[in-house]
Order: sequence, then structure tokens, then C-alpha cells
Amino acid sequence: MNQMAEKIALRRIETLLDENSFVQIGGLVNARSTDFNMNTKETPGDGVITGYGVIDGSLVYVYSQDSTVLGGAIGEMHAKKITKLYEMAMKMGAPIIGLIDCAGLRLQEAMDAMNAFGCLYECMSHASGVIPQVAVVYGNCGGGLGILSELADFTVMSEKGQLFVNAPNALDGNYKEKLDTSSSAYHAKKTGLADMTGTDEEVAGFVRTLISILPSNNEEDGAYSECNDSLNRACEGMENCFEDTLNALRLISDDYFVLELKREYAKDMFTGFVKLNGATVGAVANRTKCYEEDGTCTELSDGKLSTDGCYKAAEFINFCDAFNIPVLTLTNVNGYKATIEEEKTIAKAVAKLTYAFANSTVPKVNVIVGSAYGNAYTVMNSKSVGCDMVFAWPSALVGTMPARDAARIIYDEELKTASDAAAYLDEKASEYEALQNSVISAAKRGYVDSIIEAEYTRKYVIGAFEMLYTKREDRPAKKHGTV
Repeated sequence: MNQMAEKIALRRIETLLDENSFVQIGGLVNARSTDFNMNTKETPGDGVITGYGVIDGSLVYVYSQDSTVLGGAIGEMHAKKITKLYEMAMKMGAPIIGLIDCAGLRLQEAMDAMNAFGCLYECMSHASGVIPQVAVVYGNCGGGLGILSELADFTVMSEKGQLFVNAPNALDGNYKEKLDTSSSAYHAKKTGLADMTGTDEEVAGFVRTLISILPSNNEEDGAYSECNDSLNRACEGMENCFEDTLNALRLISDDYFVLELKREYAKDMFTGFVKLNGATVGAVANRTKCYEEDGTCTELSDGKLSTDGCYKAAEFINFCDAFNIPVLTLTNVNGYKATIEEEKTIAKAVAKLTYAFANSTVPKVNVIVGSAYGNAYTVMNSKSVGCDMVFAWPSALVGTMPARDAARIIYDEELKTASDAAAYLDEKASEYEALQNSVISAAKRGYVDSIIEAEYTRKYVIGAFEMLYTKREDRPAKKHGTV
């Protein structure tokens, strides 16, 4: 590795880790192959720096690739160094972070490189759910590296990063200038592969924050830090946040902390982390509107669950369950998105979301902040799929469908003969809402545990998670589910 290359790779590590904490491992490893005159080429470190250090005092393992060594191709020893690092990280129960800048497989080493690459895939698969894995795409992440990045729990992309399996120019009917399917913007908005994008400095800051709030491994009982915020702090204006639930989450979180994931993708579904009494909590929330700081409003959805939103939430819930992170949901939903394209995928996506909630054994709390209608509410962390505690604001509406729609179906024949159909419909809709759609009727039936004033949401949610701290729940014995 030449001096300039080494500086680039090391600079990325040093920006990420606590100052002077990095210790390199395997710095003298070289390429083993001698085919195609490889013995005449210099490959110090075989194009990757591996080692360990600390972030906010906690142990992490990190590798950093450099694209200037043999064109940025990954060889046998390169892959073996990363695999060895994974093995150490799993033994120590510490997160691993990959800083990726590599074009793909090294052709000169052919099957040796491909086999080592496959062994790395296997090691990452075994590490899934055991230690947090973060892939940071600084440069090229092409071909097999594109798969590697998605075997990680989180994929973070520099705005200059390129992530692809097939390059944009290799796609039928496409070229890069027409649609850059490898760009960070494309993966942030269209595919959802990027959990966060930004400048190199912003990316490093995000990863530091992420690692600092996550448990180091699956045997830790969640992640905690000191809380200096009042546990009984009232959240003024909370009742106005049922549409923009990001603001609701900011209000209830310790010191208004929120770390959002996949911000630009499936905006109708929020996923991210908050802090409650010092504990890291995963948050999933339906979001219908976005209010900017200047007061402008962007319509995000009509309260319908979408395919992308369901997949986004299911993946996040599975991560939280694997690492003992409690899950909080804010619910405001009234059905499923109804288009021909959605109909092709929505059933499977909703099944994934349902399974994620029902299969998870971590503490789960739901707050109904708006509408909770029909089967869409059932799958959004209702008591029927395993939620431990359900709260609702007094203004919430819980039922099968809006009262007027239900009354129109039930009293269809009567409406045809009524002298004043509009007045009759209003009367029957009011009766139906009182009997079936009010939050009080849901609470009487035990589907809502408590009706709470919106401004006291923080206090009640913290209390619920404190009560659920020692929760232990088993599932039927099986190898794994198949949903």
C-alpha cells in the first residue's frame, strides 16, 4: 500500500475512532498468489487495513479498503484478513465496521479470491444477530461487495459512494447519465439500501452516534446511558403531532434525541432510535405529514400502509429483537395503499411486518395517536399480535373502519327507503362510533390498556418500559420461521 493510499485509508479510520485508539492487525500481510506475475507487484496489507479501536470508549473492530491497490480489487488474503477480523469481533462480542472502497473481485486470483470471498459471506451470515455490523460505502462497492454491504445490519453511504451489483451502464436500456442506479441518492430514495447518506464527515459522525447507542452484542441487555432529562416532563403541543410523528418522538425522547434511519425512503413509515430514561428504544411510526422548520408541510401519505413502509419497518423490528432493544410504535393508520402495483406486493410485505411484530420477544409498547382502523391496525403492533402495553390518546379512533363507511354498509337497505337519508346516516354513524369506534369502547374490551393525555405520553411510555424490563417470553421450539 503506497504512502498516499495508506493515508487515505487510515484517515477514514482515525476520523471514525476515538483519538489515538486504533491498533492495526495484519499490516505485513501480502498477496499469496504468483500467477500473472503477481509476485512482481507490491501489495502491502493486500489492500485493506484491519484492526481495532474504541468509539466513546467501547471496543469496535474496523477494516478500511483502498482502491489504489491493484485497482481496488479484493483478493484471497484481503478477504481472509476481514474474515479473521470478524472471528475476533465475534469472540469479543464487539461491533464491526467496514469502510468500503473496492471495485470487486481480483481476477488474477480467480477461484482463490472467490472462495475467500465466499468464506467472508459465511462469516458475516453467522455474525448476523450476534454483533452489530455496519458497512460504510466511501467509494466503489461493486459486484460481490454490493452483496457484502447488505449482509451488514446498516449500510451508510458517502455522497460520493457507488453501490451496485451491475453497473448502471450494464443494465438493459440504461446508462449512467440517464439513471445512476449506483448513486447514494438513488439508494437513499428509491431502493432503501442506504440507511443514511452525507459527506464523509457526516457519515463518520452518524456511525459514531449509532455505535454509541447500540449494545455491543446480542447477549447485552439493551443499551443504556445516563439520563439527565426529567422522566415526568410534560410534552406541550404533543396532541398536534399525530400526523408528523417524528416531532412526537422528538418530544418524548431524552433531550429530544432521535436517530432516523432511511430518512428519504418510504417516508410514510418512520424507523429509528430514541432514548427513554437512558435506554435505547427502537421506534416505528406511521407518518402522514412532514412539517419543516419554516412551517411548510409536505403530504407523505393518506394513512395507508405501503409495501416499502412495511418492509422497512419489518427489517428494523427484526434487528431490534435480535439485540434486545425494546420497540415503541406510534400508530395512525387506516388501511392499505390501493394501487395495481401495490397489490402485487402488499400481502407479502404486510405478512413480513406481522411476523416481525408477532415473533419478537422484546418489550413492545404502542401508542395510538390517530386512527387505528381495520386489519392495518391489527398488524401495527396491536395487542392481538403480541404488544405488551397499548396506550391511546383521547382523540384516537379504533375500529374496523370509519363510522360513516360502516353505517353505510350495515344500513344499506334502510338508507334506500329513508325519507332523509343523510340525517339517517349521520344518526347511525354516531351510534356506530359510540359502540365500536371510540377509544373508550376499545378500552372497555381490553384492546387499549389506558387512555392517556397526549402531553403525558413520555411519562407513561417510560413507566411501561420500566415495568417490562424483566420481560421473558419463549416461542415454540423450531429451527427458524419461514415468513
